Amino acid sequence: MRVPILAARAGWHTAELCRALAERGHEGRVVAYEGLVARLGGGSGKGEAGRGKREAGSGKREAGSGRREAGSGKGEAGSGKGEAGSGKREGGSERQGLWSCDEDLEAAGAVLARIIPAGSLEQIIYRVDALHRLEERGVAVLNPPRAIERTVDKFWTSTLLERAGIPVPETVVCERAEDAVRAFRGMGDVIVKPLFGSMGLGMVRVSDEEIAFRVCRTLDAIRAVYYVQRAIDHAGRDIRAFVVGDRVIAAVERRAEGGGWRTNLSRGGQAYPCALSSEWTELALQAARAVGAEYAGVDLLPARHGPTYVLEVNGIPGWRGLQASTGVDVAGSVVDHLLERTRQR
Repeated sequence: MRVPILAARAGWHTAELCRALAERGHEGRVVAYEGLVARLGGGSGKGEAGRGKREAGSGKREAGSGRREAGSGKGEAGSGKGEAGSGKREGGSERQGLWSCDEDLEAAGAVLARIIPAGSLEQIIYRVDALHRLEERGVAVLNPPRAIERTVDKFWTSTLLERAGIPVPETVVCERAEDAVRAFRGMGDVIVKPLFGSMGLGMVRVSDEEIAFRVCRTLDAIRAVYYVQRAIDHAGRDIRAFVVGDRVIAAVERRAEGGGWRTNLSRGGQAYPCALSSEWTELALQAARAVGAEYAGVDLLPARHGPTYVLEVNGIPGWRGLQASTGVDVAGSVVDHLLERTRQR
């Protein structure tokens, strides 16, 4: 089976996924979100246009002349060339469907969705809509687009976690600077985070009112949404649990550099393998289920004097540092889960 990997660019994580697929007798190909081309209309009005139908019971995709020959990995499309003319019907008109880099995504048995690159609001919505289209046409997409939507947005993630009864730190989300300042005054020591973002980028800890005013003015100038969260005394450590399916396959304790508060490995934190208690394991699994993620990086924050909070559920997680610390083949586990999903379809 050929598995397209939609990504911002090729890198270590996509190479690991391609390796894991190859070791299991499959092929991965990295294709760009920016290269997405959707062709609609001009057919019979039935939404199929002679291709993309699943044969009852077989799970195989009909794709007219665009079927892939076993072992060749090349999509036939008239001349068989993977150029701008690929995906054309006889007579020169282009087939309906969703493509990227001449890869027929709707003919794939599965698609792995990695980092969605930065772009305009329209570009981001279109890329996620494309993942929804694939899923609705029977392609296994990992993570599912709904889970990606839920986890890319800290407000919605926190809302879903709270609804599931999972402890989250006290948080205020607002648009007006005066509301953000009021939240700061009520909590006294806060972390101001971007609504979208990961790896600790853009986070600021604020415990001084003058600095709070400056931060709010800066964010107001770029029309940002304020995500203001109470700072939790965590002794400079937290836990990253990596969930795949119904298991936590690995976990690390992350420690902030020099006794600071940022534990993100990309911001200088150090990772050490750790064994989770049954309570923390269940908390990580509950968090992943709450957002519908089939694999996820779940950040647990044990307060020095208080409960263990869930800070974040990352639906497109990295695992390079975790794998280096634990020796666990994370890509292998992700690919095994994906292949199991395709067998169940």
